[in-house]
Formats: sequence, structure tokens, C-alpha cells
Amino acid sequence: MPTILNHCYISMNVYYNTDSIPTLKNPTITIGTFDGVHTGHRFVIDTLVKKAKEINGESVIITFEPHPRLVISSNKNEVFILNTLDEKIKNLETTGVDHVVVVRFDMAFASMTAEEYIEQFLVKYFHPRIIMIGQDHQFGKGRKGNIQLLKQYETQYQYHVEEIPLQIIEQKKVSSTQVRNFLKIGDVAQAAHLLGSYYTFQGEVCEGRKLGRTLGFPTANLCKVNQYKLIPAFGVYVVKVACNGNNYFGMMNIGTNPTVADDTSPKFEVHLFDFNQNIYHETISVFFIERLRDELKFDSVDEMVIAIQKDKQLSLDILSKIKK
Repeated sequence: MPTILNHCYISMNVYYNTDSIPTLKNPTITIGTFDGVHTGHRFVIDTLVKKAKEINGESVIITFEPHPRLVISSNKNEVFILNTLDEKIKNLETTGVDHVVVVRFDMAFASMTAEEYIEQFLVKYFHPRIIMIGQDHQFGKGRKGNIQLLKQYETQYQYHVEEIPLQIIEQKKVSSTQVRNFLKIGDVAQAAHLLGSYYTFQGEVCEGRKLGRTLGFPTANLCKVNQYKLIPAFGVYVVKVACNGNNYFGMMNIGTNPTVADDTSPKFEVHLFDFNQNIYHETISVFFIERLRDELKFDSVDEMVIAIQKDKQLSLDILSKIKK
């Protein structure tokens, strides 16, 4: 099973307008999209927080909304995010960072030269004491800014640049791309290992055909899922669901439901164990624990029900080990 990190929530300030940022004490900053807030990101943030404390300063994360690739990519249909902004903020609340600044990323911002980015953005609004970035970090129009350029301005703007070391897990560099690749093949356990938490997405419970309840497996059908949110590969999964402040366990099918459905549009159906509530129009969060199998087309509904019964027993076996 993946190692899931335990987090403590702290008070964190979030700013959505750079003009609202107060004067910060010895700001130690880092910059990035932090999509997924995975274990590599957490290593960076841990280092940031420790460095800020060493100089009696405040730790600051600068992130962007929407994801820059959704603005500059020529094909937005190929861009998938791990976190919505709300999910990202909730994840960052568990890191111990003092401040998060959400910067609107648009073409005007993307058009700033690297020098303008340093002078008119970083220095003007943050007055950083320490800037922590990776060797491969690029910024400014044409991505011409890098760690070397930042270092050239250290004396002029009285900040210090520190390079972030790479965090290695099992000899592999942890990246959002690596997490996405695991999710695309349905390996949610490996994705959770890199994220340090179960991958999740939200959706609104909408009315379906109510076929599941006639088969003994009523399902919550999800709609209004963020169009850019990466959905794991089609298949059946063991899941945890958060709804109205409570957690429930169950299993989820993602796919076209080929045995009984006439159309090929993706469907998100969750069956919750020991659950009998009306949650239509409620927004729920689904956490992916483990993949059970591929989605299959059965020769009959009876054959499908037998498979679902086996899925449920296997899910309960997996959950019993997690809860111990």
C-alpha cells in the first residue's frame, strides 16, 4: 500500500491580489504551479519553511491560476491538471507555509520579459530576502529567465538565490508529469505514493437511470467534473468519498458502462457501502485508493452483477487491511 503522509493544519494566509500583500518580514519565497502538491513539492516547501525560520522570516509560495499551460498551450484539450485551485490551497494548508499568493496567469503576465518579471513582479511586490528555485526553473517571455539571471541581480536588489536540490524517491525524480502518467494507466496506488495522499476529484451527484439500485448496487452518478481535471484510466477502483463532512468507503466505475449503456460518453458511478442517503445535487470528493480491474463488457447483466459482487468483496478485503 502507498505511504500516505499525515498532515497538521495550520493558519495560512492566501492572497489573490498582489496589491493586498502586506509588508512581509524577511520573505523567503519559492515559485511554481505546484500541481498536485506531491512529495517533491513538499520537500521543497519543507526546505523553504526551515530556511525562513533560520532568518526569522516568513515563508511565501507564489503560484498561478489558471495553470500556465492552459494559457500558452496551442492545444488546451491536451492539458490536464492534478489539482483545482481549491484543492491546491487545501493541500498547501498542510505544509506549514505562512503565505500563498495566487497570481492570475494571462497573456499580459506571460509577455513580461525576464528582467521585468524580476523587477516589476518579484521585487516590487515581495521584496524577497531569499529566493529558492530549481536549476531548471524558467520564467519571463520566451522562458529566457533562469537561476543564473536571478543571481546576476542579487546585489542590486539585495536578495540571495538558493538552488533547490532534487528530491529523489526510489531513485526517481518526483514530478507532476510522473504522477499524471501513473493516473493515465490507472495506477492510483503509485500516484498516491508520489503525492503522499490519495488522488482526488470532485463532482456533483446527478440523477442517472437508477439501474444500479434495481441490481442491488445503487450508485451516485457524478457530473460537473472540472473539464481540465485528469481522470484516472477507465476501470473499477476502491475509493473513499467525502460528503457533508463525513467519510464513506465504496467502489467506483469510470468508463462507458458498455454492458448496459447505449452511448460512449464517460460516466462516473460510485457505489458506497452501508449507505442509504439522498445526496442528489451534493458535491462530493472521491479519493482513489486502489485499482481493482479494467472496465469490461459482459455478455449479460447477471454476469455483470456477479463481477460487481466480487469487486465489492475484494474492496472490503483491501479496506480491512488499510483500517488496521
